[in-house]
Amino acid sequence: MRTLHSIVGLLALLLGFGAVATPAPMAAAQPEAVQAVPSDVHLFYYPWYGPQRHWDQGGHTPPNDIGADFYPTLGAYDSGSTAVLDQHMAWVRQSGAGVIVTSWWGQGSYEDNLAPAILAAAARHGVKVAWHLEPYGGRTAASTVADIDYLHARYGSSPAFYRDAAHGNRAAFYVFESLRITDWSALEQVKDTSIVLAQTTDTSKVAHFGGMYTYDGIAGATAPGWKNASDFCAANGLVWAPSVAPGYVDDRAVPGNTTPTVDRANGAMYDRQWNNALDPATGGAPTWVSVTSFNEWHEGSIIEPARSDPPGGHGYLTYDGAYGRTGAAAETAYLDRTRYWVERFTGDPVPPANPDLARGRAITASSTQHGYPARNANDGNQGSYWESANHAFPQSLTVDLGAAQDVGRVVLSLPPSWGARTQTIQVQGGDGSSYTTIAPAQGHHFDPAAQNTVTMPVTAGQHRFVRLVFSGNTGWPAGQVAELQVFRN
Repeated sequence: MRTLHSIVGLLALLLGFGAVATPAPMAAAQPEAVQAVPSDVHLFYYPWYGPQRHWDQGGHTPPNDIGADFYPTLGAYDSGSTAVLDQHMAWVRQSGAGVIVTSWWGQGSYEDNLAPAILAAAARHGVKVAWHLEPYGGRTAASTVADIDYLHARYGSSPAFYRDAAHGNRAAFYVFESLRITDWSALEQVKDTSIVLAQTTDTSKVAHFGGMYTYDGIAGATAPGWKNASDFCAANGLVWAPSVAPGYVDDRAVPGNTTPTVDRANGAMYDRQWNNALDPATGGAPTWVSVTSFNEWHEGSIIEPARSDPPGGHGYLTYDGAYGRTGAAAETAYLDRTRYWVERFTGDPVPPANPDLARGRAITASSTQHGYPARNANDGNQGSYWESANHAFPQSLTVDLGAAQDVGRVVLSLPPSWGARTQTIQVQGGDGSSYTTIAPAQGHHFDPAAQNTVTMPVTAGQHRFVRLVFSGNTGWPAGQVAELQVFRN
């Protein structure tokens, strides 16, 4: 986790102050199928969660007891789950932000290995991906340059790889705790291709950088040094990207920590920080606004939906009361408020998202193996699954989209830890009484190396119901689905 055990010291800093093998490039993906959203608001994104990763921060025992003061709507999720990634990107779209800044801990790191799946999910939803270069052991200015070259070479062909057309079509790299290194002259080697941002407001510490950001979700309440940093960036052709946050609390993740808590005040704190960023007297004139964060759960700075009815007995907070919302309606309050501020900042309405049409909808099956009901197949959790009666093909799984919808793509997942298998599946669309085939019966291979997820293009058309018909499974004598997702395109 990025604990802010050093934030108090970092605030003081903000105020006072070899060759690697060329990696094989990522295979070029298909062009985006959805309209991109404005790219001037960037959300810090953390892909480091898993069954044995991060949720136990602070000595906790997931899944109900986690190292966070809020509890995710998706539960203690796995960042490698395609279903989770698709839901995250749909929520990013809902927020109106066009860019995530994904936490990256070096070549070959856990987060690096998840980058292809993150980019693929982002591309499916018209979201772009920038990079948050973290202070891994042994990081130097030279290794940072090598990392930037690596990221361009490995992932630059993805349609989701963020480049800013307004600044020479250059990619964006945020360098967390940049003040740990004093000589950044090596960055001159990547200036033509990359905007590299220093984490500081100290204008004497940004030689060779292409911009400045703050990250700190505490300092945004008072905006120390923001106007001076903004004026300096404007005078020197640099990017200014102040960071705003809805609040900060890390009591469960870091027991005994003395870092100040920043109360959300039912949304008033988030509004205050946004106002600080956009007010010319305090924030100057931002090039971008960065948001701390989409999902840094340990620090309680998230805008990702938090459950309104978290597991009892752990003292979890909720968003209840945010912007006048209560209960389940409050879970997405900070996404929607971000959208409001994005439109205020950019002056333009945000294009519609491409949500999963099946998520949480009524779902039925021709049969169910005891303990594995149909509702597990669209609950947003790739760890739970539906299974049909055994040795009784054919079997079917049908989701009611609530109304006739434009359907252009179906995505199926199995639990990511399962062994490979091929299921023979036909896809049908209809009105509940009659159905037509929109994808013929064929074998679909589920591979744990690809997160056990397959994408099934279908004949585009309007359908209220989508039905899967299973006639074979090489891994088990039943139909099996952990997540059924339906998209417009």
